[in-house]
Amino acid sequence: MNYSSSKLFALLAILMLSFSVSAQNGKKFKVVLDPGHGGKDTGTNHKKNVEKDIVLAVALEVGKILEKQSDIEVFYTRKTDVFVPVKERSVLANNNNGNVFVSIHCNGVNTESASGTETYVMGLSKNKSNLDVAKTENSVIMMEDDYKTKYAGFDPKSPESIIGLTLIQEDYIHQSIDLASRVQDGFTNDLRRKNRGVKQGPFWVLHGAFMPSILIELGFVSNTEEGSYLSSSRGQKELASSIAQGIINYKAAYYGGSKNVVVTASDKAVAKDSSSSKSNVTVTRTSTKDTAKETSSVSTKATVSSNRGIVFKVQIAAGSSILALKPQNFKGLRGVTSIRTNGTSRYYYGETSDYETAKENLRVAKSSGHTSAFIVAFKDGVSISVEEALK
Repeated sequence: MNYSSSKLFALLAILMLSFSVSAQNGKKFKVVLDPGHGGKDTGTNHKKNVEKDIVLAVALEVGKILEKQSDIEVFYTRKTDVFVPVKERSVLANNNNGNVFVSIHCNGVNTESASGTETYVMGLSKNKSNLDVAKTENSVIMMEDDYKTKYAGFDPKSPESIIGLTLIQEDYIHQSIDLASRVQDGFTNDLRRKNRGVKQGPFWVLHGAFMPSILIELGFVSNTEEGSYLSSSRGQKELASSIAQGIINYKAAYYGGSKNVVVTASDKAVAKDSSSSKSNVTVTRTSTKDTAKETSSVSTKATVSSNRGIVFKVQIAAGSSILALKPQNFKGLRGVTSIRTNGTSRYYYGETSDYETAKENLRVAKSSGHTSAFIVAFKDGVSISVEEALK
């Protein structure tokens, strides 16, 4: 459809006044759920604990919860026990213009002692443990016909080949880490699962997704107790509820909307049956500090009085490593500060109570090379959304 200049200007003005990106363009927040493995690829299996079945059940439950949110649309890479080539999973996510891509897996090793949840983002880790997990998940590629041609000679068993992956995900790394942190916090704080942290690894399934993307390892099927939990209906519902809440919290911070999960009568019945558990679908997490991306939907107020206790900063980086606050570590930017929570360090440029100054700080940060930087807001030291700060 072609618009005249006047019509286009009017449309843009309306969009600028809307509350959130999702609301401003009339589109729903799109979540792509990727249950790992499937069909001839069973994943890791120990006794009666079969990865492909566990992750499918959890993904379907996550989708069931999210689909009750009026402003969220859910897509699946598979909804049944079928084999889906790795490359097609990110293609499906891109074709559906997903806002986030969430791949769900289970761990399994040759010992019963390992346990706990961990969540990965795309990255070139040299950590042996991280590489081992990535090699295991990437190995499914060899089940595909003519995989050496399809994946340009990529060898899942070769660390050199893995580390050679192009970082298409680089533009989304900060948002991916934030989403991963919210999900991991839910596992740790709400479900009391052992926390193995947010990590980086070279996963092909995350490699080609043009959106914030994470890969969740729900736990170890090789651990007798944890494997039983992963295979149980209660465990699957609890994990799904926690994942869904993490996604909803992420969406609320970046796109606006409620953080509360819509609960139906049937959900309440499930919650009653699971009253002995530590989490159910009615839980609203508040443990994760919200960060918010600057969007064109933000109010046009220029200044926020400092006596309200509100300040704006520009988030330029995030990760598990602790970096010295030197200009050379941040493309020459001076005055960088950091906040570390739950094993993740977030790095900020500038601090001001004036929103227009914050936008100028954002311009400076991006021009210095931090192209995925965004504005965040704090009130009395607690992270809030930019929209809330500007009310």
